Amino acid sequence: MDLKEVIKKQAEQYDSFYLYDENVIKENVRSLKKAFPEVEFLYSIKCNPERHVLDSIFAEGFGADAASLGEVIKAKDAGLPKEKIYYSAPGKTVKDIREAIGYSVIIADSLYEMENIDRISAERNTVTDIGVRINPAFSYFGEDGTAGPSKFGIDEDQFYGFLENNKLKNIRITGLHVHLRSQELDPAAILRYYEKMTMLASRIKAALGAELEYVNMGSGIGITFSPEDKAIDIAALGSQAKACLDEFRKANPHTRVIIETGRYASGKSGIYVTKVLDRKVSHGKTFLILKNTLNGFVRPALTNMARLHAGDRDAAMWEPMFTSVDAFQYSALKDGPADEKVTLVGNLCTSTDMVVDSIMMPHLEPGDLIIMNNAGAYAAVMTPMQFASLEPPKQLFLTVDGRVLA
Repeated sequence: MDLKEVIKKQAEQYDSFYLYDENVIKENVRSLKKAFPEVEFLYSIKCNPERHVLDSIFAEGFGADAASLGEVIKAKDAGLPKEKIYYSAPGKTVKDIREAIGYSVIIADSLYEMENIDRISAERNTVTDIGVRINPAFSYFGEDGTAGPSKFGIDEDQFYGFLENNKLKNIRITGLHVHLRSQELDPAAILRYYEKMTMLASRIKAALGAELEYVNMGSGIGITFSPEDKAIDIAALGSQAKACLDEFRKANPHTRVIIETGRYASGKSGIYVTKVLDRKVSHGKTFLILKNTLNGFVRPALTNMARLHAGDRDAAMWEPMFTSVDAFQYSALKDGPADEKVTLVGNLCTSTDMVVDSIMMPHLEPGDLIIMNNAGAYAAVMTPMQFASLEPPKQLFLTVDGRVLA
């Protein structure tokens, strides 16, 4: 059964749904592993925490990048051991730390958080190995000394000052984490970032006076959204990064290199399917009213808002809420020429529930289907599905062997 037939069959039961294709997930995951054979990968759960997606990715040996206690628990429940769950987020509560400390490797995001971890460890009469998230003395695109303020991590110079007067006895710093940018499609920029990260790791190692167990370089590898985007050649990126990483390993033979996948693993695997509920013509303009748009897949609506309010200016990328004004493409599951100009809107009682204004489509009637792409990451998880208390879309998973799991 081809994908169109799968969509039609599921539409007999559901008026709106996500469909995640495991074949795409496996292809993306395995391409990363092949391109970076000596690197460990973490899946960023916040992209898409659907259980079957997690199981598929973790089955390939990936660990978890958890951004909350809830995500730590999801990773634990999926069968990952503590050493493969990395918990990194600002503003962890004492409760978060108490509950996560036994199930994950905690990445401290501030000096205050280190004090809390130290106090909790002292109460338990133990020493806890932690990583630290650093706001380095460089920006993603700039040179050294061009860092800016950030809500994430500890400024590099502040961290060195802390080490000079460190009185915390119940923590041991064993790892480094940095994340400066998502959705990068320029391989040269990614390679420069990797080089800066290896130099930072050497500085941190010298300041600690001990070899690091791991360096988590964060994410950054993007996926194509706009038709104008050029996909990263992962094999070439891995080959070009090899020299830098091999040099680092020579000086740090026991330090593991980790990269977070961000949206790369799952982003292109998902589509969103919604049904035409009604069509109406108002003052010569044709509206197609769809099931669950802003409250089913919010990002196309946000993209339309950015287009409307930016006017003639280009709206700046602000991940993961907004990528570009042409980040999503819309197609109808119906044969025929795209010869009718329509405006796609949702069924919420708000005028902001608009997907796209004046797009060419085949002639569609109630019951026909519209498909939106790039729905495998930062899609369902970001959408306000409680809005108006309408029935939310289903999330479906198409397995490698052709089964559909709800």
